[in-house]
Amino acid sequence: MKSMVNQRIHIAPVGFEIDRIVIPAEQMKADLVYLVVHDNLSDDKAGKYHLEIQKELKKKKIKTETVYANRFQLFDIIRVIKEVIQNHRKDEFYVNVASGSKIHAIGCMMACMIFDDRKRIHPFYPQAESYPVYKANEQQTYGVKEILGLPTYQLLTPKPDLLAALKIIKEHDGRIQKKVLAKEAEERKILNIGARKENHSNALFASLDKKIIQPLLNTWGFIEEEKIGKNRWIYFSDDGKNASEFLF
Repeated sequence: MKSMVNQRIHIAPVGFEIDRIVIPAEQMKADLVYLVVHDNLSDDKAGKYHLEIQKELKKKKIKTETVYANRFQLFDIIRVIKEVIQNHRKDEFYVNVASGSKIHAIGCMMACMIFDDRKRIHPFYPQAESYPVYKANEQQTYGVKEILGLPTYQLLTPKPDLLAALKIIKEHDGRIQKKVLAKEAEERKILNIGARKENHSNALFASLDKKIIQPLLNTWGFIEEEKIGKNRWIYFSDDGKNASEFLF
């Protein structure tokens, strides 16, 4: 859903909380609340809370949208939250780090930190009024005593050209011949060798090594390089595979 300008948008993972989503949305005058729900509905024990939250917010005339992420996969959570923010960059965001699990909380904070411009992104922690004795699958807290704003710091990410190169590798299932990467990088204008025909191939590979391979290999540790027969292959490292799940 594309946004109108200057909405106040909340993002809240759905766990076993109701008040910590509904009360902040009302007090902070949210126009829209994105509810992040587990993508396996048949395995989602918080389903009844999702429905109750929607019902309560509707009573308060606050719109809701539902997005889905695997609640056990950190990078999937980051990806989904990032995509919501990207679709509403002119709006104000308030990201609830307390309404879901610990993995949700980490994902929410990391998603807030990967943007260069974070002026309109505000993670917050709603402190509960009471914490009853825990019982499995029951509401964990009641009321909201205080809403605490949290600072964000920039999580450094590769420059756009490097992200574009990583995207090419991902499109080839995380493993690509170096000469194919060079060709596609030139076609997409990630590399620009010019009209020179003499030694074009050598210049292209030199540019690929300097501008793409070395930074991704030595600075970021996102790729590995291996020679197999006559060909050189580029493939994701474990960190590169993880980063590819949410950076682009």
